[in-house]
Amino acid sequence: MTNSNDSTDRSTSNLQADVFYPETEREPGDGNIQRWGLDIHPVVFPAALLVIGVFVAATLILGEQAASVYSAVRGFFEGNFGWFFLLSVNLFIVVLAYFALSKYGKITLGGVEAEKEFSDFSWMAMLFSAGMGIGLMFYSVSEPLYYFTNVPGFFDAEAGSGAAGIAAMTQTFFHWGFHPWAIYGLVGLGLAFFSFNRGLPLTFRSIFWPLLGERIYGWPGHLIDLVSVFATLFGLATSLGLGVAQINTGLSYILGESMLGVLSVPNNTGMQIGLIAVITLIATASVAAGLEDGIRRLSTLNVFLMFVLLAFVLVAGATMSIFGAWVQGLGNYFSDFLSLAFFTGTLGDGASTVNGWTVFYWAWWIAWSPFVGMFVARISKGRTVREFVFGVFVLPSLFSTVWLSAFGGSALFNSLQGNGAVLATYGEAGQTVAMFALLEQFPFSAVSGLLAVTLVVTFFVTSSDSGSLVVDHLTSGGKHDVPRTQRIFWAVTEGLVASLLLYGGGLGALQTAAIATGFPFAVVLVIMCYTVYLGLDKEYELLQSEEFAERIEDLADEDIDIDVGRSRTSVVTNVRENPGTTDD
Repeated sequence: MTNSNDSTDRSTSNLQADVFYPETEREPGDGNIQRWGLDIHPVVFPAALLVIGVFVAATLILGEQAASVYSAVRGFFEGNFGWFFLLSVNLFIVVLAYFALSKYGKITLGGVEAEKEFSDFSWMAMLFSAGMGIGLMFYSVSEPLYYFTNVPGFFDAEAGSGAAGIAAMTQTFFHWGFHPWAIYGLVGLGLAFFSFNRGLPLTFRSIFWPLLGERIYGWPGHLIDLVSVFATLFGLATSLGLGVAQINTGLSYILGESMLGVLSVPNNTGMQIGLIAVITLIATASVAAGLEDGIRRLSTLNVFLMFVLLAFVLVAGATMSIFGAWVQGLGNYFSDFLSLAFFTGTLGDGASTVNGWTVFYWAWWIAWSPFVGMFVARISKGRTVREFVFGVFVLPSLFSTVWLSAFGGSALFNSLQGNGAVLATYGEAGQTVAMFALLEQFPFSAVSGLLAVTLVVTFFVTSSDSGSLVVDHLTSGGKHDVPRTQRIFWAVTEGLVASLLLYGGGLGALQTAAIATGFPFAVVLVIMCYTVYLGLDKEYELLQSEEFAERIEDLADEDIDIDVGRSRTSVVTNVRENPGTTDD
């Protein structure tokens, strides 16, 4: 029985390789250097370390001069290329929707016989933990409050009014809704398709096979992967900087005089670097455990804790007002969607919101897209394009709006009809304290506050170890399995980079790095729209071809059932009418 199954596996595997794989003798990581417990690409790995080292060293050595340069760089990109970020991300939504709703939606990632590696719940938990966790915790209260007092120029509302509250929820939904997940979805789809369906390395160079061919293994491919490493590391460092600032503030606020009064926790850069060190050790242990035992379990824990905290706020807060804010916010988000998506503020007074918030967010998401997209690709084998897009693009976007309504809506309710304490504390102490100021208005505030801190920590850990996994793939020539030593190396490196940049230039340096790397990568993603289309179109043609039908006939003649209970004629007919899947 075992020999029969092995024969079947080889035959169906050969079907994918013989019909769909490109004609090349190269294999992922075939030119790697293997020593000292590492399995590294001879160009990408050392070049990435060199570029990262130079950037971090310049930040530390130049000090205030570096901060001035970063400020100028950020202003340059926001002021001159904001329109490009807005236009490109809108393009990604259109392209992703087209892939899902067209004939390509039935194509399976991994080939006709690919099976899902993870359950739907585990899959959703991992992709959401990687994609949004720390950011939603940091901004879900502070961002609506900012717009409440500084109404975006797109809206005609008086600051502090009910209309300003509606504007605040709409603008926040816009920033955390469909646009970021379209970026992640496009990148994840491209990486999964070219790696699993074409047998190419699990790196960004593979997406450009339709244009570059064998040259993806040369310097064009090296440069693409280097940009990917740089964007991943600094996009992740930005999120880690936000997360550790919120952890520090939360511990100081809850344990200090503001709430429990049991311990005075300093709130400064030194403390935050210490927290990064501790949490990086936890992340390192998770990375060493691997994808199944470490990241999957932590991601599941993240989602469980999120639902507990969300349920607490829904029950303890103004429940009806929260749901009302959600429904009204969705209505305004959908009705203003196109206008907001293309609003630049150039011809009015809204440029500050667009540049300071929207452009930063789009650049941040794009800088994060190699990390999130590759991680999502790694866990998405066996899903159809349509299922993938629905799971990555639609469901997380809608859940984000529910979360924002619960926390941001509660903060606005407190400002409009409550004691106004959340807004007052936010005005005095800044963004990092906003979440804890809101939870203080509910019963068991210390418990819920510590739960929030724990959630940020677990998101911190999953982001770090997911990022390590992705950088491993990029710097190992796209191999799916890399040594444990190498995963640990990149987990420690991420924590070190975040600490050094936080010390040398603060959060501004991290944010500037994200924006600076986001722009060149946005260009890469625009080109990717075309290459993914070429790949999917070729796949569809092959699934419709006589060669593929003949191979299915051959497998049937060999008594290999690729779909139990069907005749060979029905198998061919089914595959050709529903390309990419043989499931009922």
